[in-house]
Amino acid sequence: MLAAYATVDACMLLIFLIVGRTEVIIEGEPTTVEWVILAIIAAALPLAAVVGWLVSRLRGGRSRGVAGVIAVAVAATAEVITAGPAQLLQVAAIVAVVLILTGCGVGSVLGWAVRMMLSHFAAVGSMAVRALPVVLLTVLVFLNPYVWLMAATISQPRLGLALLFLVTIAAAFVVSGSLERVRPLLRSTAALPKDSEMLADTPFASMPDASVSPRLTRTERLNVVFVLAASQLVQILVVAVVIASIFFVLGLILLSQPLLAEWTHNKGSADGTLLGMTFPVPQALIHTCLFLVALAFMYISARAVGDGEYRSTFLDPLIEDLHATLIARNRYRGAVAAAARDVDGAARDVDAADVRD
Repeated sequence: MLAAYATVDACMLLIFLIVGRTEVIIEGEPTTVEWVILAIIAAALPLAAVVGWLVSRLRGGRSRGVAGVIAVAVAATAEVITAGPAQLLQVAAIVAVVLILTGCGVGSVLGWAVRMMLSHFAAVGSMAVRALPVVLLTVLVFLNPYVWLMAATISQPRLGLALLFLVTIAAAFVVSGSLERVRPLLRSTAALPKDSEMLADTPFASMPDASVSPRLTRTERLNVVFVLAASQLVQILVVAVVIASIFFVLGLILLSQPLLAEWTHNKGSADGTLLGMTFPVPQALIHTCLFLVALAFMYISARAVGDGEYRSTFLDPLIEDLHATLIARNRYRGAVAAAARDVDGAARDVDAADVRD
């Protein structure tokens, strides 16, 4: 995460060195320099992902520490050059948040969710096919002038609250469904299978199964539910973004200035902003596509909870993976307890020998 953050800051620094500012304002046909700047902006996030992935492949603690220090130094230097020393507080806050989330294991869980989503990417396609009814619904939304009027007049903070409300409801569907599926695991780990092929070639493969399986702690139960819910939400979000991207391209094709003026009653801006960046795209189109993302996310979340085929294709493999993780956890706890008993026994023998002497 630190390396990815530094990469984005380095791209912003490159833009600053070219044009003397980090804000990109293009009027009319882009010049050669402006095309270069657009290319840098387009490559920033993919490049950050690649750099972050390469750094994550480092195995040694020292090499990771060096990479983290270099990333923080690059980000701090870029922020000071582009915005002044006051930005050092922002850099420190971001670094602190990244370290806290990493320490809590959030990054590991989200990375695992993305890997599981990619390994079951075929389920994304089948889910998209099953989401055809929501595509028809979004067509009605997309071609509704009142939706465009709302998108042109609503402010981004108010739209953000509306999207957060819809996404929270959808997430509640997924969490409740995940909780129902893993409830037997949360009650007791004694019913787990005694072997798992997923543990082959790991340190847990040679450990014996524990005679008594310790109950899951409250934190562990929350972690199980979070893992299942996060992995499903990542996959559902991918499908929703794909659907909204299709309509975004459709909007670029269909929308003309007279049609946009008719639908929005000449309201809204011809240049849209998103995450603080300005794009030569109507603001109403950006807001409408964000609204479609939330609607598709809600529908697919509700569909995924009650769809048996989706559960057998994607959710059951996730639960099997959790089975393997909990088997490893039980074996590890058993090995630690056995080692502690051996140490206590050896200490008692030493004490008894001292008493005899």
